[in-house]
Amino acid sequence: MITQKAKYALRALTVLAEADGGEPVMISDIAAQQKIPKKFLEQILLDLKHQGIVVSRRGKQGGYLLLKPADMITFGEVLRIIDGPIAPLPCLSITAYRKCDDCDGEQNCEIRHVFAKVADATRKVLFSTTIADAVAPAKGAQVTRLLA
Repeated sequence: MITQKAKYALRALTVLAEADGGEPVMISDIAAQQKIPKKFLEQILLDLKHQGIVVSRRGKQGGYLLLKPADMITFGEVLRIIDGPIAPLPCLSITAYRKCDDCDGEQNCEIRHVFAKVADATRKVLFSTTIADAVAPAKGAQVTRLLA
């Protein structure tokens, strides 16, 4: 399962993707609209800012906006930033590979073979689904079904 933090990050990004004409959106507006605790949202947006996903603007007309186009931000990228590796087993991680402590050999591990298929299918969906897909009226329902 993904963390609550990752769900909040994805929901915040959808708000930014839907913003009128790429106008900055204030944290308080995102927090109220999506029912996200404001302090927690600040931490999430700061993480996304450090990774080049969003940018902040100061001042009266300030707030957050997407730095990358919504169709270039995948669910997988966001989950990896917020939650870390997207693998059911450490030996299947692309970014944080680690041999399983209780494993005699990856080639002979029946569990690894099954979960390798799960990991591949999961990555395929997550890295081919963008924030733009999630906010598109026709595709929104499809994304929900795929990720349920």
